[in-house]
Amino acid sequence: MIFLITGVNHKTAPVEVRERLAFDHTALPAALADLRSCPGVFEGLILSTCNRVEIAVTADDGVDPAADVGRFLCDSRKEPLEAIAPYLYHFTGDEAIHHLFRVASSLDSMVLGEPQILGQLKTAYAVAKAEGALGGLLETILTRAFGVAKRVRSETGIGESAVSVGYAAVELAREIFGTLAGKKVMIVGAGKMSELAARHLRRSGASDIFVTNRTRERAQDLARVFAGTLVEYDRFLATLPEMDIVIASSGAPFFLLRKDQMRRVIEARRNRPMFLIDIAVPRNIEPAVNELDNVFVYDIDDLQRVVETNVGERKKRAGQAEQIVAEEVERMLSRLRAREVAPTITSLQDQLEQLRLAEVARLRGRLGALTPQQEEAVEALTRGIVNKIAHGPISELRRQAGQPEGIHLIDAIRKVFRLEE
Repeated sequence: MIFLITGVNHKTAPVEVRERLAFDHTALPAALADLRSCPGVFEGLILSTCNRVEIAVTADDGVDPAADVGRFLCDSRKEPLEAIAPYLYHFTGDEAIHHLFRVASSLDSMVLGEPQILGQLKTAYAVAKAEGALGGLLETILTRAFGVAKRVRSETGIGESAVSVGYAAVELAREIFGTLAGKKVMIVGAGKMSELAARHLRRSGASDIFVTNRTRERAQDLARVFAGTLVEYDRFLATLPEMDIVIASSGAPFFLLRKDQMRRVIEARRNRPMFLIDIAVPRNIEPAVNELDNVFVYDIDDLQRVVETNVGERKKRAGQAEQIVAEEVERMLSRLRAREVAPTITSLQDQLEQLRLAEVARLRGRLGALTPQQEEAVEALTRGIVNKIAHGPISELRRQAGQPEGIHLIDAIRKVFRLEE
């Protein structure tokens, strides 16, 4: 049986190619049915994200699944083969298992250690399982991939450190407040970076989002994204004492928040801590604000330094993660090789038993009538001879099953005893 992964990702194809090959979630059931109709394909899975589109299949040894999957992609995405072939990669056997384990463990992601890919892979698995596209070797490998990813995250902590400006802001806010549950966030300006930071904060438990901007319509749009509350631009200073976190990303060429203003704000808050994220260039918050007690100001350079430090830390942990993946790949291959030997052992035992029964039947007429005790003796004698003949080959098959060269012994035993495929 062949295990194959074919696909494109952020390293092999530009976004315009990935977009053309992407599968909408609602189209997956029909696409899986088409995939399984390819000649010799037993199982199939389609993983489609913003950074990768991968097709995993198990197929009969007598077919060329790489060509079939390539044609499936072309037909289903209505793209000529010559347009996508330069971007495709193909992994089979050991390499395919290694690639899948790395993908699940986020070692092949654009952001090393990000957790989203594992959830996306589990969703793809659930859809394929629901459509009856899994149930054999591919399902076994996928299930193990989930365990490998869990081991990588728990033993290396590769996903613990923030590697984006937005996420770094969240981690710093957590250090200040302990928990973000119930915290209120004010977004000043409508920059993309502040939107991303606010999105991370919302996911981390910040309950209420308030938005203000010189252009009221843009503020309304952003408030709608977060199911937030619009604050009129000329009133945002008056509402600041209610806020725990402020994200400033305005295009104003001057400071929107000065030290004297923030002193009044923090006094109105009765010195409860306040976290200010200044992602604007030029800055929106006067640096002197950081001199106030219980006011914590971080600008884009501060956040970027956190990110760069954490990226380096993740790269260090990735080395440990790669070792874990390599160990798990070898363990998986040993299990699969052990599975391969079981049918050979069963065939050998069946064939020897049939030979034993045939010989006993052939000589029965010459033996004459036998007493029950004599029947038992003949049965025990012949079965004992067969078991002694089979013991050596079967013991060696089991011993070699997990070894890389074990497949050669399996072939030799099948030839020696003329076992059918």
